[in-house]
Amino acid sequence: MPGPPQSPSSGVRIWPVGSLLRAIADSLEARFNPVAVQGEVSGFSRAASGHCYFSLKDEQGQVRCAMFRRAAGLLDFSPRDGQLVEVRGRLGVYEPRGELQMVVESMRQAGQGNLFEQFLLLKARLEAEGLFEASRKRPLPLLPRAIGVVTSLGAAALHDVVTALKRRAPHVPVVIYPASVQGAQAPEELRQALRKAAQRAEVDVLLLVRGGGAMEDLWAFNDEQLARLIVASPVPVVCGVGHETDFTIADFCADLRAPTPTAAAEMCAQPQAVWLGALALARDRMQGGVERQLQVHNQRLDWAASRVSRPSHLVTRQQARLTSQAQRLRHSVQSALQLEQGRLQALVSAFPQAVDGAVTAQQRRLERAQLRLEPLDPKLVLQRGYAWLADLHGQAITSAAATTPGQPLRATLADGEVDLTVSAPRLI
Repeated sequence: MPGPPQSPSSGVRIWPVGSLLRAIADSLEARFNPVAVQGEVSGFSRAASGHCYFSLKDEQGQVRCAMFRRAAGLLDFSPRDGQLVEVRGRLGVYEPRGELQMVVESMRQAGQGNLFEQFLLLKARLEAEGLFEASRKRPLPLLPRAIGVVTSLGAAALHDVVTALKRRAPHVPVVIYPASVQGAQAPEELRQALRKAAQRAEVDVLLLVRGGGAMEDLWAFNDEQLARLIVASPVPVVCGVGHETDFTIADFCADLRAPTPTAAAEMCAQPQAVWLGALALARDRMQGGVERQLQVHNQRLDWAASRVSRPSHLVTRQQARLTSQAQRLRHSVQSALQLEQGRLQALVSAFPQAVDGAVTAQQRRLERAQLRLEPLDPKLVLQRGYAWLADLHGQAITSAAATTPGQPLRATLADGEVDLTVSAPRLI
């Protein structure tokens, strides 16, 4: 292979770009390949072809890597951003871009990267505190008055969200709380945006969104203070950070996680057409109900009008009812009188016999009482020679000890009374 041409004036070789890149690739091949490298996975993606593209990095730098479908199919795990891995392959130059590239032929896990370890530790601590509990999370408002968006003004995510909301719910106001979504200043700006939204209290739901990126690009959304502000937010928070495979601490703390910023917008705003259709359906139902009520009342009105227009019919029916009631009343009175007359005749017929029977029964009772009283008549006792003694006051004397010498007494005999004077009482 002929060497590169030389400048006639300076003697410095002049390299065509392609030749220079091939020369560098040959040098890398001769000096380094095959090579084994350890580093953190960053920006991992798998194309539809099955090829994988990512970067390996550490504190000193990074190198772009490509892993073709054959080698990727031999992996026994799914690489993710922040994971510490060991790869083996060959260094080369990707000539269309002039970039250093490593073609990875094998990969194995070498432990967790520093960022990923920090992520897992913080996630475990906040989960233990209950910040991720599903019971704590609030449902999204069905009809928000306004929707807040926390993101960078220059982010593609803002355009996606605004476009989706304009398409689905153009009647809902959108309030933007600008904040950086990447870099050292991003966590504090995100926190300030959430505080401002809570202080203004002008939206019913808040979208925290950002496009995809490597784990370090999304690191602002793994801030502990930001996570606590999301939990303390007075309105529900929807987190749509990165792609569907990206997870941050903010995703776990939010009331709802969306796989993308566009999906976050779609989750919090029902399409306007849906509500217009519901309103049209409600209008049709109300209109049908009103028409049915009008028909019912019209029928009642027609019936009432027919009655009012022919009052003679109503009078005739009422007279017939009165005649029927009068006949029923006369019949009832006659029946009652006949029944009472029958009862009275029965009483008149039975009264003499009842009186005779009662008199006879009383006479018999009187005779039996007389027979029982006759033996107790005091006169019968006096006729047998006994006398009844009493003092002048009529008190009976039943004991000799109750008398005193000279006391006047009166003795009642069968045929009269005898006055006596006690000479001297004698006790037996």
